[in-house]
Amino acid sequence: MLALTVSADLNGVTNFQPTDTEPEPFYYTFKVQCTSCREVHDKWVSISRFENHEMSGSRGEANFVWKCKNCKRESSAQIRSAPSPYPLSSPPKRQNLLQFDCRGCEFVEFRPDGHWQAEGAKSGIKFTDIELDESGEWYDYDEKAGDEVGVTGVKWEIRRA
Repeated sequence: MLALTVSADLNGVTNFQPTDTEPEPFYYTFKVQCTSCREVHDKWVSISRFENHEMSGSRGEANFVWKCKNCKRESSAQIRSAPSPYPLSSPPKRQNLLQFDCRGCEFVEFRPDGHWQAEGAKSGIKFTDIELDESGEWYDYDEKAGDEVGVTGVKWEIRRA
């Protein structure tokens, strides 16, 4: 079992998380490595917790099924639950965002493509369609609280759960 962890400086917002619902699924983007031959796939792969793919040999389904180009082994991964919202904390604390069960592969790097969301810490206003820029930051203005809000210093790590 692996976990995608996050730590971030949240300014005026809380409950930072990907927008991930069945009508609007989030595609988690990773670099994947075969655990048999240790080859890292050269392209990024995207996984949705709402999609299932058949595994060969009638072994069931998984959110992600992949065959290593190098050793030809089939691997799979299953996202275990909905993402956990990241709360406002000072100093920032590392927290599990997502857990997945990998069989024959490991995710080695994460790219936060897609839409994220958060709530105003004072106002409760929902900020949707948050897109982190190249440096992993986002800024906006909370009209109700009358203050600037943002997400900075985002650090992602994939570790054993």
